[in-house]
Amino acid sequence: MTLIGKCACGSVNYKINDKPLFTQACHCNNCKISTGSSFVIHTMIFEDDFELNGNVESTLLPTGSGKGYRAYFCNNCGVYLYCKYNVAKSRIAIRTATLDQPITPQAHIFVKDKDPWIEIINKDICHEAMYDRETTWPKESLRRLSEKENN
Repeated sequence: MTLIGKCACGSVNYKINDKPLFTQACHCNNCKISTGSSFVIHTMIFEDDFELNGNVESTLLPTGSGKGYRAYFCNNCGVYLYCKYNVAKSRIAIRTATLDQPITPQAHIFVKDKDPWIEIINKDICHEAMYDRETTWPKESLRRLSEKENN
């Protein structure tokens, strides 16, 4: 499976060379502030499955855990393409809407902070705060993550 994406001006493009691990929409206040929107959708992948072409810059931003993350954006148009969470070794989170074919979220997190006009139809994938990865992620993704962490 190969996925491709790009920034708004096309100066930066990327390729993902394997199936993503998980896609989630986050409604936390930090994500709302950093995006200027009601939520962000991130697709988790292994960093070594990611091929980037073009010039990006980055900035350190806060998270609810206090551990922070580094956001990477096109240095021409400013579109934020992906980030590296300090707690997620060997993984990055792609800004899903920058993919040529965006992926539907498998979970909505921090719905306790969601804007009141947002209505999520599938309540089964909603989590008041962060989810338990072991019970939420697909078994295949958990297996791949375990293999990567044990190598």
